Amino acid sequence: MTDIIDHKLHEWVNGRSTRDARTTIFYKIRDIPYAVIPELNNPERYIDMLKLNRGSCTPKHLLLCNMYQRIGLEVLYAVYPFRWDEFETLYPPELRTLAKAMPISYHLACKVNIDERLVLVDATIDPALQKIGLPVNKEWDGISDTLLAINPCGEEQLYYPSEASLMQPQVTDEKSLAFYNGINSWMEKLRG
Repeated sequence: MTDIIDHKLHEWVNGRSTRDARTTIFYKIRDIPYAVIPELNNPERYIDMLKLNRGSCTPKHLLLCNMYQRIGLEVLYAVYPFRWDEFETLYPPELRTLAKAMPISYHLACKVNIDERLVLVDATIDPALQKIGLPVNKEWDGISDTLLAINPCGEEQLYYPSEASLMQPQVTDEKSLAFYNGINSWMEKLRG
């Protein structure tokens, strides 16, 4: 796993300033097409996202944290409870029904210490999904907070990277898997 991350990190940031390195890492991870693949939410499996070129908030931010730490940045995980049905106006009818049945889920982003300030960095939504109204962080200056991909329905929880195993796991029952499969198929169609 370390070799893959080292290779990608070298490829993405070699010779760049710290600010350019952090924005380049952000864009490379943000541009990975969004898809919910529950097995990638594991701190031991998230790197497989690079092979599949698909991933959701959890593997994207596990990778972002790892890479940022390697370039000397202090990172915390920021976890936010949310409801999938908050996006129901965007969904086709069959997904609306499935979304309403989903329990509260947990969104992962990062808080990065930049100039002695914790900055929200959310690389979840790839640019191809902006056309349906999802909050894509198109431009990031490497200093300011990004947009959060969801509207939290509860309090932010912060975790040190060493506490990754304490974060709320995503539910992967049959209803959830049906929703994830449906949302992944729908987003693939949208991307064309």
